[in-house]
Amino acid sequence: MTWFDTHCHLDMGPLAARPAEVMAAARGEGVEHVLAVAYDRASLSVVPGLARLPGVVVALGQHPWVAHESLDRDELSSLLATSGAVAVGEIGLDFRVADAPPRERQIAQLTWQLELAVDLGLPISLHVRGAFDDMFAVLARFRPRLRGAVHAFSRGATLAERFVAMGLHIAFGGAVTQDNAHAAHEAARAVPLDRLLVETDAPAIAVRRCPAEEIEPRHVAQVGESLAELRSLTQEEIARITTDNARGLFLAP
Repeated sequence: MTWFDTHCHLDMGPLAARPAEVMAAARGEGVEHVLAVAYDRASLSVVPGLARLPGVVVALGQHPWVAHESLDRDELSSLLATSGAVAVGEIGLDFRVADAPPRERQIAQLTWQLELAVDLGLPISLHVRGAFDDMFAVLARFRPRLRGAVHAFSRGATLAERFVAMGLHIAFGGAVTQDNAHAAHEAARAVPLDRLLVETDAPAIAVRRCPAEEIEPRHVAQVGESLAELRSLTQEEIARITTDNARGLFLAP
């Protein structure tokens, strides 16, 4: 039984102090691959080096929280090429954070990153909060060429199905392990099996009985266990399905 953690931040503390140890622990739980995701200028200089660790692949992009930072298409394109990155991310829109950059700046930075991903044939790792209408309007411009995953999905089935219709996968994390996450549970039951992914977003999102700051890629197995229960499948079946989906999305030539 193998797993693919499709979104984590190995460059963030406390994981950053011992990434090799974290990956060894993950392999002990059957985690075959981890997608380490950059999100700001500092992480863009650190995350590519993590690809030297067995099982680590990387994604590079600019998160909407830092859309004010200077980054353009030429620089990101060069970083993607030299790092061997398998995806563009973490990118997106977030209108919920009070001190986030203006909406217009976020949309502009997202748009050229989506254009770059499509031109390079790379999938995306997508963050969206409080900006769904704007997000769907932007994504619609890139159908049907856009591929990727909406990460850490915790909303209901209707939104999940709209993203699937856009050609995207849905990655579930710690939310589906929580007993009161009814919307996430509804979505997890509704997403087609060939669009399901698992992730941890370590060290940012708690799973049941483990706080966010202690989350590591090895906890993706717990996410998978909850998904299996929600879909009335075995854990082995969910591991196979989600790992095959992730390989096809992020590792296929």
